[in-house]
Amino acid sequence: MNMIKTAMLIAFMTALFMGVGFLIGGRAGLMIAFVVAAGMNLFSYWNSDKMVLRMHNAREVDARTAPELYRIVEGLSANADLPMPKVYVIQNPQPNAFATGRNPENAAVAATTGLLERLTPEEVAAVMAHELAHVQNRDTLIMTITATLAGAISMLGNFAFFFGGNRNNPLGMVGLLVGMLVAPFAAMLVQMAISRTREYSADRRGAEICGNPLWLATALDKIAKSAGRIVNQDAERNPASAHMFIINPLSGQRMDGLFSTHPNPANRIAALEAMASEMGIGIGRAGNQRVAPPAASASGTRRGPWG
Repeated sequence: MNMIKTAMLIAFMTALFMGVGFLIGGRAGLMIAFVVAAGMNLFSYWNSDKMVLRMHNAREVDARTAPELYRIVEGLSANADLPMPKVYVIQNPQPNAFATGRNPENAAVAATTGLLERLTPEEVAAVMAHELAHVQNRDTLIMTITATLAGAISMLGNFAFFFGGNRNNPLGMVGLLVGMLVAPFAAMLVQMAISRTREYSADRRGAEICGNPLWLATALDKIAKSAGRIVNQDAERNPASAHMFIINPLSGQRMDGLFSTHPNPANRIAALEAMASEMGIGIGRAGNQRVAPPAASASGTRRGPWG
């Protein structure tokens, strides 16, 4: 049902984009809007992952440079039956993470140094599982398309100010107002609705991948509290990427309302606690540890989800 709802919302955004082009320039405007939308989505399909990683100064790591993080992502990928994604670390004190990439074969997951320093190994594992759930659900592609369309509609809204008086505009001032104000606002609401829907799905699937919903619940609680105190300068400079993070990295975004890119963390935590109860995992219990099969240390002992 979530996928059907998402497809309908994307179709609405596409129609909205075409409609704005028509209101601004008639049939010629509609055709131009179609070409622009196709070009922007094609470019985003191939390059969005590189662009967002560059925005946040992400550094690729491997089993040698970040053995603990790399090992846990490797094990979680095996749990989810996914190809091993590229792994990145972002030098940023705010605990947060995101996934990007056009498909599971070309995916990347990124974690901030704040996340690795402030969360327990189990909580980091749960966050990475959530991001892998986005990859598995192909949310990274969906969100790229919606962000591109929303940006394009806003761009056309700005163009409407200059071209609204053109004789090709079939609705005159009404078309100008719709193109400038209503359409960008509607596109923003649709983008946020899609983002909120996909976060709940990724929470549930991520909990299944790591094996314990409570790990993700406590991680969300810690990240949300820290994000409210620690400013993410890269995200503030690039707010269009905010919807990609597990918790909204921008300041002043705390409501589960119409204008939030993410559901309220308290609601997400409640859903995960209910899921844990269904699985027979009580609060305070370790639960089933299904994260990466831990590698044996030199002494022959096993050391938990980090390997």
